[in-house]
Amino acid sequence: MKVLLTPEESESIFHDALCNSLAYIENGYDLRLTYFTGHYEQAVKTLRGGQGGAPQFPDTAICYEDVLMQILRQGHQLNLMDLEGDESKSITLQDVHERVQETDMRHLMDAINETGDAITGDVILQQVFFQEVIFG
Repeated sequence: MKVLLTPEESESIFHDALCNSLAYIENGYDLRLTYFTGHYEQAVKTLRGGQGGAPQFPDTAICYEDVLMQILRQGHQLNLMDLEGDESKSITLQDVHERVQETDMRHLMDAINETGDAITGDVILQQVFFQEVIFG
């Protein structure tokens, strides 16, 4: 069986995985998420409405994961750097759209049904960045 997700569904599941598991995979596997600082600042400005669009977060704190998603939506990359080896990878929003739905069915269904946990997010993040589970 194969699950086909819309781009919006893939983005939502990936966002949730970032929220639930980014710290888990960074601390557990000695990986670091990196991005160009200028892209981060540009994403924050866009989310605050500084690029001519309607502000999504005009007067509230912006969550780190929202900024990461905005970096991708603006056409930039996120990089997951392996501090101990050679497993570093970069992704774009297109990778999110294509790879989330390739996650192992058990974990993908947990994410879709909103019953996932840090392990679910870990598997999704690895699938998107590495196209397979290679850590843990």
